Amino acid sequence: MPLQQYIINDIKPLNINDKVSDLQMLFNELTYSHIPIENNGTYLGCISETDAHCFDGAKSIADCNYAIEGFFVKTKTNWLDVLETFAQNSCNIMPVLSEKNTYLGYFELNDIIGLFNQTPFFSEPGGILIVEKGILDYSFSEVSQIVESNDAKILGAFVSKLESDVIQITLKIGNSGLNDVIQTFRRYSYNIVSGHEEDNYVENLKDRSEYLRKYLDI
Repeated sequence: MPLQQYIINDIKPLNINDKVSDLQMLFNELTYSHIPIENNGTYLGCISETDAHCFDGAKSIADCNYAIEGFFVKTKTNWLDVLETFAQNSCNIMPVLSEKNTYLGYFELNDIIGLFNQTPFFSEPGGILIVEKGILDYSFSEVSQIVESNDAKILGAFVSKLESDVIQITLKIGNSGLNDVIQTFRRYSYNIVSGHEEDNYVENLKDRSEYLRKYLDI
């Protein structure tokens, strides 16, 4: 998925010799979390709004260069890697460099998220299923086999949580009949964290326990 069309260059990086007050003023005018900084045409990194407002406005940005964060992506960076870099740096602006490390502009977080929303994971109808299992006991091939053995199709899957020795997988499944998929996951010892409304397992247990209670009361 080409991203070059989403590069924005209406904000020029501030020079490292500019005043911190210039940086603070720019943040007051914008809603960005970071502002790019350059020196003689060379991209150095970004300074966050939080840091900028902690500095003395009379100082130069060079006096605060220890706060510069050197994150960026390249024009050929995969859009998922771009999204990951946004997340890793808690920012809503991502500088883009050419293959020769020339500053070209930046991506906005909302544009990249918009691309994510256009993928079949979000745009195609289907159900979301979240399962978890011991990290040493699962495999994506097994997950795929469980889904496809029930004549369902996977529209997307990713590891949504990794904690201690348990891994959590979020699935988007395109076909109906998710209840059969859910029951098969249970037979393979997967824990169902969140399932589709067709998951009747808990309701069946409730119905049976209520029937048993009434039977014992006779």
